[in-house]
Amino acid sequence: MVAEQAPLAGRVAVVTGSSRGIGRGIAESLGAAGATVYVTGRTARSEDAPIMFGERIGGSVGEVAEAVTAAGGIGIPVVCDLSDDAQVEALVERVIAEHGKIDLLVNNAMIVPEEMQGDRGFWQIPLDVWDRLIQVGLRTAYVASYYAAPHMVKRGSGLIINTSGPGAKYFFYTPAYGVGKVGADRLAFDMAHELKPHGVTALSIWSGLIRTELLSATVKKVPGYDLSLTESPQFVGRAVAALAADPDVMRHSGEALYSAEIALEYGFIDIDGTLPRSRRFRFGSPNQFLVEKR
Repeated sequence: MVAEQAPLAGRVAVVTGSSRGIGRGIAESLGAAGATVYVTGRTARSEDAPIMFGERIGGSVGEVAEAVTAAGGIGIPVVCDLSDDAQVEALVERVIAEHGKIDLLVNNAMIVPEEMQGDRGFWQIPLDVWDRLIQVGLRTAYVASYYAAPHMVKRGSGLIINTSGPGAKYFFYTPAYGVGKVGADRLAFDMAHELKPHGVTALSIWSGLIRTELLSATVKKVPGYDLSLTESPQFVGRAVAALAADPDVMRHSGEALYSAEIALEYGFIDIDGTLPRSRRFRFGSPNQFLVEKR
């Protein structure tokens, strides 16, 4: 690919939780922009992917790494249990040993316990759902950032993106889910405050409803499910790639941004040729609760 077609050529990215879903879309879009992408997750083989609603949802780090390479980048699969701090540290040290830098860290790892599906109160859901959601969906973002940040600070550049969504503001699923999304936004906001003097940017992205493997399994159980406001996983990935390629991305540091509004700013569309509508009309500002101290 020529330089004009590969704005992220030479850039090194780590995408957590990228064996399927949003993470897969992000990894593939970064590959299409020419990046080297470390595809991380627990699933080594598609046949070992989790079963949701009685259906194996597929995906593996190897498959996604191959897709990244096919898209024009370099995909490197890494089987990593992101709930294990030592494995996260080893992942970061491997990237530094092999490339000497991390330009982009996307904290996307998350689990969706099947127990939280359906109309049940939090007191009717196993207590360990809280532990699993917060451990994988929030604490791992802190741990990965903790180990990556020193290398970014040393170089005086870098971008950390947390994937989040309207669950930070409105009720979805169960209280533990909302706390995780609020935490992702707040983590990016507070990290941005400390990283900005060192030339490192941190922010979060609110996507729309994503057409993931899990959503496909859900739709089969819910006839008439409205898909009119959905986005592809690659659309979120294009938002990440656009931000990563922007030399002035620091102006967004600390913010929570809608993926559809990032598309308007940078001029890209979804893989089906559509431009998804921002969910601001429904959920309002994603920055309502993020205010610098006075």
